[in-house]
Amino acid sequence: MGDEDLQAMKAGAMLRKVKSRSWKKQRHFRLQEDGQTIWYKSRWAGTGHSTFSVADVDVVREGHQSEILLSIADEFPADLCFTLVFCGRRSNLDLVAESASEAQVWIRGVRKLIQNTKSMNDKERLDQWIWDWFQKADKNKDGRMNFKEVRTLLKMMNVDMNEEYALRLFTMADNSESGCLENEEFVQFYKMLTEREDVWRVFQDYSRDGQILTLAELEDFLKQEQQEGERSLEHAQELIDRYEPSENAKKHGAMSIDGFQMYLVSPEGAILDPQLLALHQDMSQPLSHYFICSSHNTYLMDDQLRGQSSQEAYIQALKRGCRCVEVDCWDGPNGEPVVYHGHTFTSKILFRDVITTLAEYAFKVSEFPVILSLENHCSMEQQRVMAQLLDTILGDTLLRAPLDRLVPQELPSPQDLKGKVLLKAKKIGGVEESETLTDEVTDEVSDEDEADPKSLNKHCVLTCQLIMICRGLINSHQAGDICSLTCNVLSLQKSKFSRELSDLVVYCKSVHFHSFEYSRQHSKCYEMSSFSESKARKLAKDTGAEFVRHNSRQLSRVYPSGMRTDSSNYNPQELWNVGCQIVALNFQTAGPEMDLNDGLFSQNGCCGYVLKPDFMRNDDSFDPERPQDRNGYTSLRLSIQVISGQQLPKVNHKEGSIVDPLVRVEIYGVFQDQAKQETSYIDNNGFNPLWNETLNFIVHVPELALVRFVVEDYDKSSRNDFMGQFTVPFTCIQPGYRHIHLLSKDGTAIPLSSLFVNIKISELTTEV
Repeated sequence: MGDEDLQAMKAGAMLRKVKSRSWKKQRHFRLQEDGQTIWYKSRWAGTGHSTFSVADVDVVREGHQSEILLSIADEFPADLCFTLVFCGRRSNLDLVAESASEAQVWIRGVRKLIQNTKSMNDKERLDQWIWDWFQKADKNKDGRMNFKEVRTLLKMMNVDMNEEYALRLFTMADNSESGCLENEEFVQFYKMLTEREDVWRVFQDYSRDGQILTLAELEDFLKQEQQEGERSLEHAQELIDRYEPSENAKKHGAMSIDGFQMYLVSPEGAILDPQLLALHQDMSQPLSHYFICSSHNTYLMDDQLRGQSSQEAYIQALKRGCRCVEVDCWDGPNGEPVVYHGHTFTSKILFRDVITTLAEYAFKVSEFPVILSLENHCSMEQQRVMAQLLDTILGDTLLRAPLDRLVPQELPSPQDLKGKVLLKAKKIGGVEESETLTDEVTDEVSDEDEADPKSLNKHCVLTCQLIMICRGLINSHQAGDICSLTCNVLSLQKSKFSRELSDLVVYCKSVHFHSFEYSRQHSKCYEMSSFSESKARKLAKDTGAEFVRHNSRQLSRVYPSGMRTDSSNYNPQELWNVGCQIVALNFQTAGPEMDLNDGLFSQNGCCGYVLKPDFMRNDDSFDPERPQDRNGYTSLRLSIQVISGQQLPKVNHKEGSIVDPLVRVEIYGVFQDQAKQETSYIDNNGFNPLWNETLNFIVHVPELALVRFVVEDYDKSSRNDFMGQFTVPFTCIQPGYRHIHLLSKDGTAIPLSSLFVNIKISELTTEV
């Protein structure tokens, strides 16, 4: 690593870490010898320090490119400032250098390291991982590892190995017979430690001589196990060319165990079909025919009562493929509308800054339309300011009129609306009448409030709860109990809507929902309603088939209960089951609900739009409560043999702690498909646990089902600890021997951590 910037980073520098305008503290930062870890500490911290991996950094922003650095722009010029933006939900790291040249050293250096990390192939990534472990275990930093250090390393790696066996492997790797392992000897030790007996057995089943797979044998494996069809022979040759490390084996059209294992851990050997990861669906159908990745109260980084409002929240949501973001607008000082959760202690940000952020980030991840869901609580004067800001900042990306100036009979498609921002809000009259209407209209409630009588006075209720909680009169659990009482005694203020803002609403006019019958007879295709989670669930349960039919023509938005003040989420699957397109979640809160959302929208290029099944896009009567009644109904058997795990993460980072992992498989879909099963737990082995247990499921509507794999650390006396998960749409599953590459609670990859499974999918015969 001879680069001058990287050498300077290794030497270290004093940088100011900035958390707010009043919190700016110097820390000593340096790049560690592994070239992947950045270490920093306060000069007063003694031995205490913090580290992070460059692999966790998504991008480096230069200058005043964060709200925090903008707030100190009068104190520190832009050429001293930079921001490290992390993957997942981790907060940004805002830094100020002593000089512009020093800032550039770190900006260029970290960018080079990010690029190096992203360009690594699987072998290079593995080599780096091994080197990282070597560095961690080499306590005295002499570049060698004695047996005591190896024993410590095994505990760090989640391995509880018999000491005699560990010593035997150590001795076999110690070619120099020095009693210590040097770098290459440690690599050999690691390879012996990670030999995959489970993969070897599969290999042996198809290899006649036990040493290689011939082209014909590999083709047979692909046909029989991976359920590949006609192109098995062609694909077998491609796999040899791509993954076989031995030139001799390649020359003879064969694959060794090393090549076979490399294929199985590659994206082609993963559970999620890589062809379905790419944009592949028909994007020319009406908007109502797609599930749309959607965020609730997008501006919040934390809870709904005291959380921080931030432009970063919009950036993070848009980076995750979100295509419907929410903006709650209120009158602000100096004639400038602000965005926050009204009548709470959440912080406020300028509407102007939110729209500027949207203009910059809306189409970086996906080119398909963004819906801006506007919760409008502003005066007429500030509504006109909002309209002006939308017009000037968004420019041509803002849709102002129907395509081709025609009155729509059905909604346009994502393809038609590429690169456009659609405003969702109240509208004076309809698209047909917009030229002949008055300048304002009076309405009694905001868009969300009108959806559910129980939430009519949501903001007033939240205010009462906040005051009572802060005074110690009630706790957060009791807060919900006073909701209905408060709703009955508080009255509403009437609101007016400006013509300027109204004219910017085209295909997403917010209207009150009366009934499905009323909508069928009177509603226009561009009219849409919002539903609280409770009302949407009730409609889904009582009139599911009608809800599906309604959602084939019109958009529906569902949002979390106002009582979810902790920013928790509801199960989105229940609403996808009835075809609701905009199922808005609190993106800032990790958990199973966001795992489902990430899983559904991981397909189709992560573009934020997923085409609904054909039986939800037409007038056929699909009832999610009675899936067997639909035309072409066929149920499937899903058989999952959970074979093994590889390098599972530690939960408790105490040196001697080792996990007891189990695997749970959860099916989400229509009511009849909801199921979960789990394996037994394996004592003291997170490195290479073997289960060889088979879990069986019956799936009635595979087109709607999601399969979530969860790994937990078993605890007999308390709740199991989460270790990792992966969620995949049923229709995207590749059958056969597959690896499942685990994600953290934040949705980021856990390096080299995986499950090895064998998946079989078959039609359920009538005899069963």
